[in-house]
Amino acid sequence: MAHIPLQSVRVPETDAQTSYRPALVSLAVLYFMMGFITCLNDTLVPFFKKGFQLSYSQSSLVQFYFFLTYGIMSIPAGRLVEKVGYKKGMVLGFAVAGAGALLFLPASLLHEYTLFLGALFVIAIGIVLLQVAANPYITVLGPAETASSRLTLIQGVGSLGTTLAPLFGAAFILAPLQEASSDAVQYPYLGIAALLAVIALTVSRLRLPDIQIQVEEKSQTQGRRVFSFRNLRFGILGIFCYVGAEVSVGTFLTNYITDTVHITENEANGYVSLYWGSMLVGRFLGAYLLKFLKASATLATCAGLAIVLISFSINATGYVAVWSMIAVGLCNSIMFAIIFSLAVQGLGSYTTQASGLLSTAIAGGAIVSYGQGLLIDHYTWPIAFLLPILCYAYLVFFGLNGHKSSLAS
Repeated sequence: MAHIPLQSVRVPETDAQTSYRPALVSLAVLYFMMGFITCLNDTLVPFFKKGFQLSYSQSSLVQFYFFLTYGIMSIPAGRLVEKVGYKKGMVLGFAVAGAGALLFLPASLLHEYTLFLGALFVIAIGIVLLQVAANPYITVLGPAETASSRLTLIQGVGSLGTTLAPLFGAAFILAPLQEASSDAVQYPYLGIAALLAVIALTVSRLRLPDIQIQVEEKSQTQGRRVFSFRNLRFGILGIFCYVGAEVSVGTFLTNYITDTVHITENEANGYVSLYWGSMLVGRFLGAYLLKFLKASATLATCAGLAIVLISFSINATGYVAVWSMIAVGLCNSIMFAIIFSLAVQGLGSYTTQASGLLSTAIAGGAIVSYGQGLLIDHYTWPIAFLLPILCYAYLVFFGLNGHKSSLAS
C-alpha cells in the first residue's frame, strides 16, 4: 500500500523524559486500520463482481473511485490539515472514514452498487486525511536520528493490516456470498465504523506534541519552475505506474487464482494475503539492505524481476502460476520509498510542493486497475497483465536513467 510522503514539520523542544509510547501505539493502530481498510477493497472487487453480476471493468470501479480520491484530495487535504492541525486532522480522518463505512448499511439494504462506490469514495477521503495528518507525527515522536526506524516500524504495522484484510474478507465477506445479495458486507463494515469511531474518540483525548508545518519562502514562479527538475517529472509518472501496477495485481489476484487453479473466491482470497504479506517481509528486509545497495539499481532490479515473475506466471499453469504472481509483492515492497526519494533528490525548497504532486500520482491505482479490467473483459489474462508489465518496464527505465537529476534546458 502506498503512503503519502512526509511534509516538513517543526516540533517545539520537550522534556527529554517525555514518553511517546502511547502516541506511537495509537499511530501504529492508525496505520493498521489504513492498511486493513485499503486492502479490504481487494475482497470487495470479486464480491461485487459476483453479487451484482458485473464485468471486470465494472467491478474495478471499487479501486477506481478509491484511488482517484488521492488525485483529487491530496493537496486539499494538506491545506485543511494546515488550518486545523495534525491531531484534529487525524480525528477528522477517522470520523470521515467511519462515516463512509457506515454508508455501507443503506447501500446494502438498497442493494445499489453506485451507493457502495459513493461510500468507498467517502472512506478514501478519510484515509487521505489520515495519511496527510499522521505521517509527520511519526518523525517527531522521539529522537531525530531514529525517525526512519520509527517510520519503517509503523509502516510495517500497516503492512500487517494489508496482510490480514484478505483473510478477514475471505472469512466474513466472500464465504457467505450469495448471488444478487450484498448482505455480507453489512456487519463487517458496521463493525469497522464502530471501531473507527472509538479510535477517533481515543485520539481526540490524547496529548500529542504541538507540531507545526515549517513554512518556506516561495517565489511567485515556483509553481512553474518545479517541473524543470527532470527527476521529478519522471518520478511523478513513476509513482503513477508503481501504484497502478501494485493495485491492479492485487485487485484481480483473487479472480486470477480462481480461474487458474479452479477454487472458490474465498479460498483464493486467502492467497491475496500472501501477496501483501510478502511486502511486509520485503519492507523490513529492504530497510536493512538499502543501507548497502544503490537505491536506483535496486529499483531497476526489482522492477525487472516483477516483469519476469508476471511473464512466467501468465505462461505457466496451476499453483506455479499462482506463486509466481504472489512473489511480485516482494518486489513491490521497497519501490515506493525509492521512487519518492529519487524524485525529490536535489529539489531543496521545492520538496514540499513536489511531495503534493507525487501524492496525486497515487491515482495511478485508479487508472491502471480500470484499464486492466477492460482488457480482461475483452481479451485474456495474459493480455490484461501486459499493462502492469508496461508499468514495471517504465520503472526499470526510471531506475536506470529517469531518476538522474538535471534541470531542463
